[in-house]
Amino acid sequence: MAERAVAPEVLVVGGGLGGVAAALSACAAGRTVLIADEFRWLGGQATSQAVPLDEHRWIERTGSSATYRAFRRGLRAEFRRTYPLRTAVRDDPALNPGSAWVSPLSIEPRLAVRVIEAMLRPWIARGVLRVERESSIADAEVDGDRIAAVTLRLRDGDLLRVEPRMVVEASETGTLLEAAGVEHRRGAESAAMTGEPHAPARALPERMQAATHCLAVEHVAGEWTIDRPEDYDSWRALRIPGWPGPMLDWRYPNPRTGATMTARFTPNPDEADSDMEAAVFRPELWTYRRVFDRHHLVGDHHGVSDVTVLNWPMNDYVAGPIDDVDAGRHRAAAKSLTLSLLYWLQTEAPRPDGGAGWPGLRPRPDVTGTDDGLAQAPYVREARRIDALATPREQDLSVQVRGDRGAVVYPDAVALGHYRIDLHPAVDGTGYVDIATHPFTVPLGALIPVRVANLVAAGKTIGATHITNGCYRVHPVEWVTGEIAGLLAAEAIQRDRPPAAIRADPAGFESFRRLVAARGVDQAWGATELADARRLFGHDG
Repeated sequence: MAERAVAPEVLVVGGGLGGVAAALSACAAGRTVLIADEFRWLGGQATSQAVPLDEHRWIERTGSSATYRAFRRGLRAEFRRTYPLRTAVRDDPALNPGSAWVSPLSIEPRLAVRVIEAMLRPWIARGVLRVERESSIADAEVDGDRIAAVTLRLRDGDLLRVEPRMVVEASETGTLLEAAGVEHRRGAESAAMTGEPHAPARALPERMQAATHCLAVEHVAGEWTIDRPEDYDSWRALRIPGWPGPMLDWRYPNPRTGATMTARFTPNPDEADSDMEAAVFRPELWTYRRVFDRHHLVGDHHGVSDVTVLNWPMNDYVAGPIDDVDAGRHRAAAKSLTLSLLYWLQTEAPRPDGGAGWPGLRPRPDVTGTDDGLAQAPYVREARRIDALATPREQDLSVQVRGDRGAVVYPDAVALGHYRIDLHPAVDGTGYVDIATHPFTVPLGALIPVRVANLVAAGKTIGATHITNGCYRVHPVEWVTGEIAGLLAAEAIQRDRPPAAIRADPAGFESFRRLVAARGVDQAWGATELADARRLFGHDG
């Protein structure tokens, strides 16, 4: 195997939404960039992981950035280009391709990746951006408080030594943090460390949220039953703490209350749930993560199916973390769980008419870019996280703690976000934690490690806690943290100063904050949104 060396100014480890946004902003700032990603499709959650956008209720007007809004416009434009749509649908500025009740903009992963590629293409054409897909970290070389080089194993097996001036860690599991010996956290911090009301008495590194391997399906005439998975019986019988029965069942605990809920499942319904809050308590799972709504098309819908994504409580993989030494085994098992869920749906799942199973359920490999309809990558909810200069904590934004005072506004706030603290069951047997939050800010210090001078974090590797990761991990926050990380890396090169020094210098920080604003990143919630939040969440815990 030949080993080669390259020296881009910025290395972005991970090509998810955070990594893509980091590359876009660093390129726009005049820097050369290399993205290294594990998978064939860039875009992470929205593409290779097949998870429709999880967003807040004000996303159409504020609480993101100009480039994230451009991404969303691109998604709608790609859907309009791809399908013949009814006039009212085509002209709807808030078009939702899947009409999913959990997402205001749910779209097929195969369309989302086209938009990502189009956004990156101009920089690739100019020769300032290089993308290495299906690559992994083979080694990291450290020189004091700097990452001197990262060796990538490319998809052809060759090794590529990358010698960057700055590194953005935007991977799905925090791979580089481990490889380069960067101080980081994994799992749950103790209450003594964070002061968080829901933190455990002692640190529990093993308390990692479940990952989910998603699957795209449709429902059409015929029988498409897959082969019975070898370990189907064990998944069929699995019971986890706090659940009313086996995982492969329509019943599961309400994430907010713990009360038993019974899901509905209606393939290709005539009408869809549009009220998310109502659907949370009486969920219709077909429309929950639907990415294609056949009703949007012109003409006769006979024989045409919706497409939905199985990303449900039933296929949350709780048997082990997918980032440890047994990652390969756990990733394979997570796939098997989802295939077992599909087999159960096709053969055993109780139907409202008293029958069992929907044999017309068929995987859609074309939607996910795979041979079997499974996503290319597992949906990872939690990664290793840097020990950061600033760490958002539960008590900074929880409605239970803050009451009607709103979230803490950090002195180094550079961006906005909002989502409930949404922790899925963990691999150590811990159940849901679901807490209302106020609209919050993103502190720059959460992107900067305590020691390593040429590293910036983005996405799930920023310095959130195990608990606040539950609201900082969603698509728009991952994007905006990536965008700021790319800008910060470029500015550190421009000033020849480490990111920590830029933050510590009041004049330097204000200059950087103006740069972020000029990029179109929203930095302060408006009075309307804050009042709306107090009205909506003031009674909610």
